[in-house]
Amino acid sequence: MSVLVGVTMVAGIISSLGAPLIPDVARTLHISLDSAQWSLTVALLAAAVSAPIMGRLGDGPYRRETIVGGLAIVFAGSIVAGAAQSLPVLIVGRTMQGVGLGLAPTTMAAARDHLPAERSPAVIGILSVCAAAAVGAGYPISGLIANDLNIHAAFLFGALISGIALIAAFVVIPSTRASSHVRLDVRGAFIIAAGLIALLLAIGQGQEWGWDSVAIIGLFAAAVVFLAVWVRLQLTEDSPLVDLRQLRHRAVLTANLAAIVLGIAMYMFLTLVTEFVQEPVSGGYGFGSSTLVAGLCLVPFSVLSLVASRTMAPMMRRFQANAVLVGGSLIIAAAGVFFALRHEALWEAFATMGVIGIGFGYTFAAIPGMITRAVPNRETGSAMGLYQVIRYIGFSLGSALAASILASHTAPGSTQAAEQGYVIALWVGAAFCALAALTSWILSRGQRTSEPTAMSDRERERLMLEDSELATAGLVGIEAEQSRSR
Repeated sequence: MSVLVGVTMVAGIISSLGAPLIPDVARTLHISLDSAQWSLTVALLAAAVSAPIMGRLGDGPYRRETIVGGLAIVFAGSIVAGAAQSLPVLIVGRTMQGVGLGLAPTTMAAARDHLPAERSPAVIGILSVCAAAAVGAGYPISGLIANDLNIHAAFLFGALISGIALIAAFVVIPSTRASSHVRLDVRGAFIIAAGLIALLLAIGQGQEWGWDSVAIIGLFAAAVVFLAVWVRLQLTEDSPLVDLRQLRHRAVLTANLAAIVLGIAMYMFLTLVTEFVQEPVSGGYGFGSSTLVAGLCLVPFSVLSLVASRTMAPMMRRFQANAVLVGGSLIIAAAGVFFALRHEALWEAFATMGVIGIGFGYTFAAIPGMITRAVPNRETGSAMGLYQVIRYIGFSLGSALAASILASHTAPGSTQAAEQGYVIALWVGAAFCALAALTSWILSRGQRTSEPTAMSDRERERLMLEDSELATAGLVGIEAEQSRSR
């Protein structure tokens, strides 16, 4: 159990080596903020592609190899990122670190299968809480290391803890070679990776290369073609990487549309607020705060999202899940509007992230319940796998979009965006949340809400997992992907 907790904690801490460090990355490598943003975007892109792959492998005879191999990639990536003296090298390292975001579901699958039935639900709950705590602690820890030393030390800290976890996992985690073979859609993984890379490059470089340039238009066209081919393949494959057929359920469609839109908004707000508080006051705005303060700014986000998710039980006794989703989306939108209008004092940034955490605690608590109640038990795993990928895609799009908006408001030769760029981006993020609320309300009109049915112990375990992981608001991707092949 201690090894599984350690691996889960490592995944949470590694995932937090992102948003608060972006300004330090820009200063250290002498690049613009929008370029430094790629150090976060590529990790989320890697998570979107690797999470379903690791989930599939972790359910078959290669679980031990999946965990050990994933940690080895994270370890090597941390060394590469820590030694990076240029953006391309850092991007390679951060991409490898992003693979760690797929580890948490696999550790929970190991707890489910290798512990007694009476112990596994409690252990999975502990793993979920540990992941949340790791993310909450990871922000100030990485900020403290970067503030007292440098960003290279912060990334090398990831190598230290992932190396320890790698050795422990290799020694302790048992083999699952006796399990049945699980077919992996390798072709689908490569096609979705190509499509997402083309899409994110087009969004992230549109301002610099010109939105009407041949390169940007070509990238958008390539993204459309790749993603269209991928959708077609997933609908015809017997064992797809992601089961898109689940979208035939109206509640699943509603939940996933809300997930991708809210995912975009979440990483826009994470990026914008942490970068804003670190902007030097000499620019006429910002607070000139350290990386440590920026990391602490995100602690209310993690803590209050956990608190909000823990109040879902009484909330669901009074309101339907779609009503909670609409209300939570509007709470996030209101917080974004508040900071767009009022950003003269540091406490406003802390308050904004706290309120955003409450909103995401409710919305990301409502979505899994909507999905699990809409599909048969045998389809729950694949439906949650779809939700996981959709959400990670939203995260990566949000990161790239925030960078693109700031880049469009950065003067040539400058590395600091204008205040108006932040304000516009905050309004855009709030608009996405309002769109999520509107879409959820429209799609849920006239929809019958089925009464909760009696659940098996394993179903209760899965729902507890989905609820517990909401404290991280998606930063570590703790999902029920491990159940997709049950």
